[in-house]
Amino acid sequence: MAAPAQERPDVRISTPTGKWILLTTVLGSSMAMLDSTVVNVALPRIGRDLDASLADLQWTVNAYMLTLAGLILLGGSLGDRFGRRKVFVIGVVWFAAASLLCGLAPSGGVLIAARALQGVGGALLTPGSLALIQASFHPDDRARAVGLWSGFGGVGAAVGPFLGGWLVDGPGWRWVFLLNIPVALVCAPIALRHVPESADGQSHKGFDVLGAALGALSLALVTYALIEARSGSVLVVVTAVLGVAAGVAFVYVEKRRPDPMMPLDIFASRQFTAVNLVTLCVYAAFAGFFFLTALQLQVVAGYSALQAGTALLPTTALMLLFSARSGELAQRIGPRIPLTVGPLLCAAGMLLMLRVGPDASYVVDVLPALLVMGAGMVTLVAPLTATVLASVATARAGLASGINNAAARAAGLIAVAALPLLTGMGPDAYRSADAFNAAFRRAMPLCAGILVVGAALAFTTVRRLAPDCRRPECRTHGCVTAPPLEPSTSRGRLA
Repeated sequence: MAAPAQERPDVRISTPTGKWILLTTVLGSSMAMLDSTVVNVALPRIGRDLDASLADLQWTVNAYMLTLAGLILLGGSLGDRFGRRKVFVIGVVWFAAASLLCGLAPSGGVLIAARALQGVGGALLTPGSLALIQASFHPDDRARAVGLWSGFGGVGAAVGPFLGGWLVDGPGWRWVFLLNIPVALVCAPIALRHVPESADGQSHKGFDVLGAALGALSLALVTYALIEARSGSVLVVVTAVLGVAAGVAFVYVEKRRPDPMMPLDIFASRQFTAVNLVTLCVYAAFAGFFFLTALQLQVVAGYSALQAGTALLPTTALMLLFSARSGELAQRIGPRIPLTVGPLLCAAGMLLMLRVGPDASYVVDVLPALLVMGAGMVTLVAPLTATVLASVATARAGLASGINNAAARAAGLIAVAALPLLTGMGPDAYRSADAFNAAFRRAMPLCAGILVVGAALAFTTVRRLAPDCRRPECRTHGCVTAPPLEPSTSRGRLA
């Protein structure tokens, strides 16, 4: 039986219960956010220890993004129906159990399967943490609570690569995953003891399990076809065709279901459609950049894992420091200029990364590129979120944010699968500094080109925000894998 709906959210941040709720949600969401950023730094060591091919490393990243992107919209609805605290705790425990499997994995295949399970847990706890804040805090405190949640989550995202590098060079890459277990052991009991349960079972007629399954299946088949395309086998062609067919079936199902996971009529807004196309371009380039750069710094430039993780800090640090101001600027001048200039700055930063080769100097070669890249991310991420929220009715803001977040993750998934193919990386390219450097020098212009396309789309399609549009509540953030999730105006409903 579903938990009863909470009559009125009335917890204040200043109370002990409010502080416990905030701590619980930050701990839970940080687990998923850390794993989105920290694993890239560990990839070379994972490859050596497990004798993994480049395709195995791609799947180590993509298996997690696949299930997270495919199920994150469904995860929010499950919490609404069966109890937000219950589903959140299940997600935390699930994520920790999958992390244990990752840490103990004896082979690349087991690690990939465990990473897919991690993504399922992430799809339950990430929207669940935001829904708990929405459903628990008094309306006067909710915006501040969401801001603190997103700010602390951004700190976690910034610390992730540094922490991952320290663990890889110290106790070993397995601790990148095992570290989630003590966090979960703290988080779950606090949630059960101090977080009030809430649900809204009457708001759902059913769950779009078929739609979620078809969406995830389509992404999985297309990803497999791209990663294995080097073989040129008939199986790859068949898989690609089946992936496209599953995508068509997903659209057909979503169009005809009475309560779809992703209502297609939301795309009747030209602004919403346009900004999601920009999102696809931007986050495809970001995912390819961070996946390849973590390898380039270690395989080619000779950095340790800790040095590589520390090297990537400027991008997220700049977002944490200036994302709120960027959002305020976009409210004054409109999103068109930031969404055009931001991708162009990021493209320039990626082209500057072409200076990074063997024995590259951090101050002379790496840092300037990352500062330009970070400036571009600061310029575009907050306005992108604001434009998503402004392009739909207020009641659908949470849904719009969830779709935009899932689109970004799906774009990253496809980019990590496709870039090695497009740049001619062989199965063992990451073992050879010369081979990987040559492919990296082909990849950065491709990523920059995708960003230029995104900038052109923004310039030609994005229009000024309405004066009374809803402003993002996640004003401070540092996640580089997807735009921040935003709550809806209805209690806790994300999807």
